[in-house]
Amino acid sequence: MWKKLTLGALIVILIGGGLAWLNRTAILSEIVLNRAKANRVDVAPHQPVVWDQGPVEATASAEDQPPNIVFILLDDFGYNDLSTFGGGIADGLVPTPNIDRLAADGAIFSQAYAGTGTCAPSRAMLMTGRYPTRTGFEFTPTPDGMSNVIATIANGMDRGALPQIKSNRDVSEGAIGFDNQGLPGSEITIAELLQDRGYHTVHIGKWHLGRRADFLPNAQGFDESLFMESGLFLAEDDPNVVNAKLDFDPIDKFLWAALSYAASFNGGEPFEPGGYLTDWWTDESLKVIEANKNRPFFLYLAHWAPHTPLQATREDFEAVGDIEPHRMRVYAAMIHALDRSVGRVMDKLEAEGLADNTIIVLSSDNGGAGYIGLPEVNAPYRGWKITLFEGGIRVPMFVKWPSRIAPGTVVDTPVAHIDLLPTLAAAAGADLPSDRVIDGQNILPAATGEGSIERPNDAIYWSSGSYRVVRAGDWKLQLDGLQDKAWLFDLNADPTEQVNLAVERPEKLAELTALLDAHRADGVPSLYTHKIESPIAIDKTPLQGVEDGDEYIIWPN
Repeated sequence: MWKKLTLGALIVILIGGGLAWLNRTAILSEIVLNRAKANRVDVAPHQPVVWDQGPVEATASAEDQPPNIVFILLDDFGYNDLSTFGGGIADGLVPTPNIDRLAADGAIFSQAYAGTGTCAPSRAMLMTGRYPTRTGFEFTPTPDGMSNVIATIANGMDRGALPQIKSNRDVSEGAIGFDNQGLPGSEITIAELLQDRGYHTVHIGKWHLGRRADFLPNAQGFDESLFMESGLFLAEDDPNVVNAKLDFDPIDKFLWAALSYAASFNGGEPFEPGGYLTDWWTDESLKVIEANKNRPFFLYLAHWAPHTPLQATREDFEAVGDIEPHRMRVYAAMIHALDRSVGRVMDKLEAEGLADNTIIVLSSDNGGAGYIGLPEVNAPYRGWKITLFEGGIRVPMFVKWPSRIAPGTVVDTPVAHIDLLPTLAAAAGADLPSDRVIDGQNILPAATGEGSIERPNDAIYWSSGSYRVVRAGDWKLQLDGLQDKAWLFDLNADPTEQVNLAVERPEKLAELTALLDAHRADGVPSLYTHKIESPIAIDKTPLQGVEDGDEYIIWPN
């Protein structure tokens, strides 16, 4: 065969082979993205959701009935997305008046923290009141192959001075599959405690605590669950959608390939949602409030926005005005829709006469993501989602309860997602489990002026494998075990973490390291090993160009 090749044919083969070698990353990326598309969930046409209808008349007098609870969780919501704190998207061009109203009508926890820098462990902590060292739920479950896709795409991009990402090919070949990663059923959630107290419990939206039947909301204390099966807010080609694709972000590339527009109800088959997710989930939340107005209810409205993929309705895109770049305008439109959702929920509670005896809690699962390429999203704090710098974990937390909490209350004591279970249980008169340690504290006395918040060593902990953090009093220590690097900050003097005191204050470094070691020593191992080790720049988005000397963390997940 080779003897019959002409010189020209041989040159063509060599050139083609050379080009294929040079473009091997692009070819590999296309292969794995096509596999992701092939694995999309099958989706049936839309079907109406039929909610359980509560009693026609109240089951108890207003004085005897425990408070209704509405917990609204946002996803990847940046600290600077709110006008409450004097900021807002596009230098304040897009205010959040409804969220601002919620904050002003109740308590603002000015130093509130997510459970960690990524979504799933944060959600586990707010559901259980327990650290990952108690539950083993330490890493965010990711679809099979996702880490390889992200590593393949990212390592073929110009990441400046950042090291290569390591995927599970060389980190954890024995990692268990996506379907088997979830919050164990042996854990007790706030929904289960409230269910035992007589509440009707409803979940709407994102879950991310496991997809196996025994991990799902209906198995974890929720009577009803309208479940986010995939992750598009509208079909990509819907005539009313405005999309913003982030070609510089490997996560975004995977999401657009893998996700579909799908929901399910109470574990049933996936079907097409009834509108733009943020608005449709709000429509259904209003129906839940109306259906349960005569009995105590717990509504967990877990929004997906403003998480990528960035998608907005044309109406919201037009409403926020002419903002550049395009992705910021779409992102701002998503924030606008979220704010409208909060306002509609509050208005419905007022209209049904339930507002005075309803607790509304609003927070975010973590800070805004750097990979969307909007540098001011967490201003004035350093870091993004994934990192445990303040930008990754400092989140809004507002609690409104007109009959108990005075408008304009500000609580400056640090609080965290682990505090929500004991707080809501206390408000409802539900007993805490007696057979396990609850790490969180009841923060209601601080909001009502009846007491303070005290916790062992005045410490809050975060961990993702070898990346460990503690805040004790005003001191915060971050240890990145894969880099053998420490950051020590005095948050009282330096709330935006600019001055690393790890060398200057060795005694404080040793003290906080001992706290972290004791916290880990008393804990259980992770339920499953991490799949990826990803360097994340602390101060720059992917579009800003990481240079030698720029700081980064290495995130195991």
